[in-house]
Amino acid sequence: MHTTNLVGLGQILKGIRFAASNVFQHSKFGFTRHYGLKAFTGETSDWYEEFNSYHIPTTKPQKVMLSIASSMMALYDPYRHDMVAVVGEATGYRALQQMHKQMMPDPTGQIILKEKPRINSKTIDFDFLRSLPDKTLGKEYITFMDKNNINADTRAMTRFVDDADLAYVIQRYREVHDFNHLLLGLQPNMLGEVLVKWFEMIQTGFPVCTLGAIFGPLRLDYSKNVNLMQTYLPLVIMAARKSTCLLNVYIEHHFEDDFEQFKDELGIRTIPIR
Repeated sequence: MHTTNLVGLGQILKGIRFAASNVFQHSKFGFTRHYGLKAFTGETSDWYEEFNSYHIPTTKPQKVMLSIASSMMALYDPYRHDMVAVVGEATGYRALQQMHKQMMPDPTGQIILKEKPRINSKTIDFDFLRSLPDKTLGKEYITFMDKNNINADTRAMTRFVDDADLAYVIQRYREVHDFNHLLLGLQPNMLGEVLVKWFEMIQTGFPVCTLGAIFGPLRLDYSKNVNLMQTYLPLVIMAARKSTCLLNVYIEHHFEDDFEQFKDELGIRTIPIR
């Protein structure tokens, strides 16, 4: 095997090991508040520097290898979020182009793409969110995260998407994922993950969402699958079609908003899970 191919394969394996260790509607949810933000400049973030430090260039054949290997591991263990992340990066180029294209005409989407905000402990003051009044978006979000022992800093950094702007789109998608759980009232268990994947698949067309939506139910027992197909799935499909996609919502600016009113403005209804 040629030396450069060996080096490329080594980079891929290194990236996987590192990971293992660790439609759209016009939106009025725009540039309104900066509450809860630790460091907001109003200008572009240091995304490009961060992207360059994590990026692993890969050829098309290498991406095929990545997608096959990571898909098999993700299907075997759906909780391997690192492998799910690699699948998304290796297979989602066209979908990411379309997601970026759909964000560009939206005024808020344009601002998000320009400033490239992040949702993690470096940018969000989580203690501030804990101090907010009950029934605000920020308080509901941090309560959900604390209750389910979810750390916003654990979202994998994009590595195998070669375009920095498209890499940000997938990063943003990952970092608003927990808000989809919160707004839909879906717990981060297998049933909740399957329903959120259906929701995200309809809104984004992202292939990794399709993978989770189709194969995720195989991990559910018979009674949950019956409820999924007969009750929950129609509600999620309706919600996805009628609600605003969070990729076009500068959600960080709405932490002090009333939670129920915010959901109403988005057009999202809680899915009643029995």
